[in-house]
Amino acid sequence: MNTLPRIGFMLGDVTGIGPEIAAKLLASGKPREQAEVIIIGDQRVLELGMRNAGVKVPHTVYRSIEDIRWPREDYPLLDLGNTDPAKYPQGVSSDESGKLAGDTLKVMIDLATAGKLDGICFAPLNKGAMNRGGWKFNDEHQMFASLLSHKGFFGEMNVIDQFSTFRVTSHVALREAVTMITPERITAAVNLANDTLTAAGKANPRIGVAALNPHNGENGLFGDEEIRIIRPTVDKLKAGGINCSGPISSDVIFLQALKGNFDGVVMMYHDQGQIATKLLGFNKGVTVTAGLKSVFTTPAHGTAYDIVGQGKADPGAMEHAFTLAARMAAGRKAAKSANAAA
Repeated sequence: MNTLPRIGFMLGDVTGIGPEIAAKLLASGKPREQAEVIIIGDQRVLELGMRNAGVKVPHTVYRSIEDIRWPREDYPLLDLGNTDPAKYPQGVSSDESGKLAGDTLKVMIDLATAGKLDGICFAPLNKGAMNRGGWKFNDEHQMFASLLSHKGFFGEMNVIDQFSTFRVTSHVALREAVTMITPERITAAVNLANDTLTAAGKANPRIGVAALNPHNGENGLFGDEEIRIIRPTVDKLKAGGINCSGPISSDVIFLQALKGNFDGVVMMYHDQGQIATKLLGFNKGVTVTAGLKSVFTTPAHGTAYDIVGQGKADPGAMEHAFTLAARMAAGRKAAKSANAAA
């Protein structure tokens, strides 16, 4: 019985570096060692990626996922025939291209829901283009949750070699984020961090919770959210058995995490942790949509319009994203098999 997970691999927004870094990774052969890989999208986008990257990706085109057979020596490509690269200049944001990226992901989510994919890995998207193109969500994570009819808390997890980050609030205006920091959201974010890190193999994960205000609020001088909201919530979670500590000033917590004191950091707002993770691992960082019933991973960087078509995009984060998708999907597949046998 084959234990490899089956991963749907999406080439990203055609206007960005996604097709190039996807082609570089696929040509290396590494994904085939970790999973049964199905490229899902448009054959013409893969051809564009191969030209930009200067590589060849051995593949066979299919129109139906049911026709694909394993094992095999090349990659199957489920050709949706929906994206003509000639219509969308590289390096220029396109609302229509954003719509098509969302459409492709919708197909993949339907396949995952039907049990035909164990996980989804996708090259960089353009959130604004997807929104303007008709997928009216602030980000792809909200889109995934909606299409999966998810109820409850979910969130973005950013993974680098040293630690992972989770968010109490994410893609919202900063003034709105402050009002959203509540005991309920902090509790949900810490629980999500604990559950996700545990599932990833971290026993009793160490979780640091960031402060909101400068210098941890200086005992209320710069704000009292730490006193009223964050510390009581962390103390309650700790008493409940979660290995968490905080609040810790955000100009200190990432230094502590870098030294190995934490497996995960829960931050209060988006840039609080993104600055640290991108500085430490821009070409290695991975974004995970945590808390959903399907696995989703992508590079933490964006479409990089400034270097599109030049053949110099680094596939490092794409490789890490695929490896993590395969590992998480394999873990879920093994757990499902164990539960079925019990």
